[in-house]
Amino acid sequence: MTTQRGMSIPFGSIKHFLIGPPFPNSAEIHERLDKARALAVFASDPISSNAYATEAVMSVLILLGSGALQLTMPIALGIAALVILVVFSYVQTILHYPGGGGAYTVTKDNLGMMPSLFAAAALLVDYTLTVSVSVSAGIRALTSAFPEFYDYRVALALGAIALLTWINLRGVRESGTVFALPTYAFVGGVLVVIAMGLARATGVMGEPLAPHPVQVQPTDGVSQFALIWLLLRAFAAGCTALTGIEAISNGVQAFKPPEARNAAVTMIWMGVIAMTLFLGISYLATHLAIVPAEGDSVLSQMTRMIAGNGFLYYWVQFFTMMILILAANTGYQDFPRLSSFLANDGFLPRWMQNRGSRLVFSSGILVLALLSATLVVIFRADEIAMLPLYALGVMLCFTLSQAGMVRLMGRVGKIPPGEALHTHATVIHYERGWWWKRGLNAVGAVTTGIVFVVLVVTKFTEGAWLVAIAIPLLVFWLRSIHRHYEAVAVALSTQDLQPIDLIGIGDVAIVPIADIHRGTLRALKYSKRLASDVRAVSIVTSAEQEARVRRRWASFPDVTGGIRLDIITYDFRDILSPLIEYIEQIAEREYVSSLITVVIPEFVPESITAHLLHNQTANLLRMRLLGQENIVIIDIPYHIQAPAPLDQRQEWVTLR
Repeated sequence: MTTQRGMSIPFGSIKHFLIGPPFPNSAEIHERLDKARALAVFASDPISSNAYATEAVMSVLILLGSGALQLTMPIALGIAALVILVVFSYVQTILHYPGGGGAYTVTKDNLGMMPSLFAAAALLVDYTLTVSVSVSAGIRALTSAFPEFYDYRVALALGAIALLTWINLRGVRESGTVFALPTYAFVGGVLVVIAMGLARATGVMGEPLAPHPVQVQPTDGVSQFALIWLLLRAFAAGCTALTGIEAISNGVQAFKPPEARNAAVTMIWMGVIAMTLFLGISYLATHLAIVPAEGDSVLSQMTRMIAGNGFLYYWVQFFTMMILILAANTGYQDFPRLSSFLANDGFLPRWMQNRGSRLVFSSGILVLALLSATLVVIFRADEIAMLPLYALGVMLCFTLSQAGMVRLMGRVGKIPPGEALHTHATVIHYERGWWWKRGLNAVGAVTTGIVFVVLVVTKFTEGAWLVAIAIPLLVFWLRSIHRHYEAVAVALSTQDLQPIDLIGIGDVAIVPIADIHRGTLRALKYSKRLASDVRAVSIVTSAEQEARVRRRWASFPDVTGGIRLDIITYDFRDILSPLIEYIEQIAEREYVSSLITVVIPEFVPESITAHLLHNQTANLLRMRLLGQENIVIIDIPYHIQAPAPLDQRQEWVTLR
């Protein structure tokens, strides 16, 4: 009963070529990010959301007619105030939890396991949507400038995800270097457009800009309730500007020392840049009465009206596309990192906490790529269709995180000055002004909580129900994984274990064989060293096959002597069933409550092609035996291409 093992494939060489040579563990500190790279890596999502956040607001207001677009700016100011509250809260989170983990760690430390799992589930959903939405929005920016590519948007989005996956697998610092240019080029280009627009709007630079010529009539018969409903929907849609704010708090340990201070400074700069762009775009889009249009984004229209179709327009469009695609890197940074926290706590598979050869969480990166690519295909790379799903998880984790900080600051206020309190995740001290910090966190928690409810209500029928269902289901799955690990820990525990409780080892070795050749002879010879009771078992389907096995068995008495040969005649093609039954009978009748050994001979062909030419009988046998209790499986390989030394060759007789 022989098969072949998986061939030694030069995966190491391919991997080395694709993602670079491995880094030693000692290089981890050198792979960390400075503030400039970190801003590009972690802040690309909230900065890039300016490409569609204003448009998301206007796309709802336009239902009330062109005149309602004047409400864009007041709504934008409300969103900006909310951003300030959230940024403040996360700066406090960074300073108090320098180990990272963001909303998950804060909630777990202050509110308990279940709230922390809801925060983690919301973040996992959010980061997956970050990749799908950002990439889709980036491709939309491309198709706005080059409409001929519109029909290929799904393929282009999948290609962008593959590219981002490859870049991130190469390492954090390298990805930060790649993303820095597009991020700062986008910020610089849009700031120039905003400056030109403000200059022209005030008449400082040439003739004042004329408003957009297209006018849209309001929908007839809009009730006051419908008006309030649409305003709430517009505000909720614009809250996509908040996505990605929590990213820095999750990845504090990706910064160069002093980690917490550098992360906090980067968080503040992120908020300043993102809101400057958001308010500037919102003001000019309102002033110019731009109307959202299919296939041509608001930012694209605004840039064209202000700067024309020249170099600056294509600069902004190109780097809008680039930063929107690269904004997905926020998900690539934080989904694997959060997954590692969850895996370390036993809520996700353990292998998701392992770093790859380039010191990144490569398993999490690949899982994220698969999930986001699936969403892109399902939604046909339409980011507007995915936006109702997007901000829901963000607001939930904001609310839970800030609520956790409210409780933490309450604990800070109770610590006597000069003393410290060790929580489960950090060390806190008394702070002057703790009460007003707690108050701001409370205001932030209540505000984002209200926004979360508004999002659920206003976006429920547009797809938010998917997230509302997915998050509890994900929490249930996380708890199921945790229960599994707890059961494994109990089963493996040595507490109260006595020597008499350990299972005995049966003095028997079973060797399944289909023929007698070098591989099976090696396995038989090895088995005689393992046990005094060695049994070779062969399933035959004809008298000729039985005669052949017995004849060849008798040809090697030096090896087969003292070994029991059991031949089972079977009239069906499934030879594994009688073999499994034979092994089970020995285990149940002769070696009850003992470990028995099954030795499987297998040969290793010289190439991958040769590997595909052979059946997988022994591989299937191994898989079925793994489900049997008290059976130990030993593989004895025989490499086809490796000639035996001369003294060993003389021991083998030419096979007859």
